[in-house]
Amino acid sequence: MIRIEAVWLAVEPLDMRCGTEAALARVVNVFGSARPHHAYLFANRRTNRMKVLVHDGIGVWLAARRLNQGKFVWSKDTGATLSLSRAQLDALVLGLPWRCIGEAGVITVL
Repeated sequence: MIRIEAVWLAVEPLDMRCGTEAALARVVNVFGSARPHHAYLFANRRTNRMKVLVHDGIGVWLAARRLNQGKFVWSKDTGATLSLSRAQLDALVLGLPWRCIGEAGVITVL
């Protein structure tokens, strides 16, 4: 199992054709560095595809997810990055409204 201590979401879209090296370069450009045990999330313009880059302390892992229907609920905030909790990550990957998930998985109204 890959240990993840922090999850970061990039607001700007990423070209899903890019591989590990290009995604790692984007992480360094957007977040300043790729830190061990941190996950970095990117979506395409249509927000129906997502890539996750994880630095496990030794190397990097790149995973992709595509929704056959619907879209990921992606942030449109003006900031370049956001930090997510584990519960928010779990909701985001399923295509749920992750911004409504608070401490201890409590769901609130936006």
